[in-house]
Amino acid sequence: MRKRILITGGAGFLGSHLCDRFIKEDFHVIAMDNLITGDLRNIEHLFKLPNFEFYHHDVSKFIHVPGDLDYILHFASPASPIDYLKIPIQTLKVGSLGIHNCLGLARVKGARVLIASTSEIYGDPLVHPQNEDYWGNVNPIGPRGVYDEAKRFQEAMTMAYHTYHGLETRIVRIFNTYGPRMRLNDGRALPAFIGQALRGEDLTVFGDGSQTRSFCYVDDLVDGIYRLLLSDYAQPVNIGNPIEITIKDFAEEIIKLTGTSQKVIYRPLPKDDPKQRKPDITRAKEILGWEPKVERAEGLKKTYEYFKSLPESELFREPHGREFN
Repeated sequence: MRKRILITGGAGFLGSHLCDRFIKEDFHVIAMDNLITGDLRNIEHLFKLPNFEFYHHDVSKFIHVPGDLDYILHFASPASPIDYLKIPIQTLKVGSLGIHNCLGLARVKGARVLIASTSEIYGDPLVHPQNEDYWGNVNPIGPRGVYDEAKRFQEAMTMAYHTYHGLETRIVRIFNTYGPRMRLNDGRALPAFIGQALRGEDLTVFGDGSQTRSFCYVDDLVDGIYRLLLSDYAQPVNIGNPIEITIKDFAEEIIKLTGTSQKVIYRPLPKDDPKQRKPDITRAKEILGWEPKVERAEGLKKTYEYFKSLPESELFREPHGREFN
């Protein structure tokens, strides 16, 4: 009998790659998504498979999945600033009601749960690099607070179920990740830069560009998540690439990669934008035997080829997302 796994947010960027990985590992995969930010095109290649199902459903509402479940991956959430600033209440609901529903379902089914947390729980960090013992520096009522606090609450709720109910839980703290199936206009640095280059626009850097990020290719991230799910470790684990780069230097890399003649222009830094972001992955190395393998040059080339293959209409497509109460 195949193991059965529910992946919420399964039509999104990360969720769809996780669907691919667990199909490859011969699981029966049930993807669930309300398609606010997800896209069926990310998983349409799986529809013909007998061990794949798709449920169009909002996890903030009661979840019913017939049959046994062995694992649940909770990846349903807006993940880019342009999304969670547009739908802040839905972002908070999926991190509170959504995780409550997933954990309740896990108790009923006797399933193990892995939740997608984020480096954003560290806020604008006062510790560098960030390790899992750092509690963070977050503004709960700032514009990013709806995402940061949703994820922090999600971790707290998950650990409560683990300690009080004895539920098997795992927590992955995801740092900046990139790769095919990202949306060009979702507000994050890499797709924003590539989209601007493909449209012949100048590349917009916020602030002076000295803020840093650490970019992990999606295949590496998915492998870390897979290892964590099957491990015996219940505390949070950072998964990301510790090779740090300034946003200004990253923009220059994109200019070189795309061959654009456009230049870098500067705009004011958004409120509470983190100045530094770099994971300490000591725990992932020691417990999971994991570290990233894909060099940034290789990953960027694959990602750029994907974006170049999209129809021209995608270059000017508005980010989707609608208001919810």
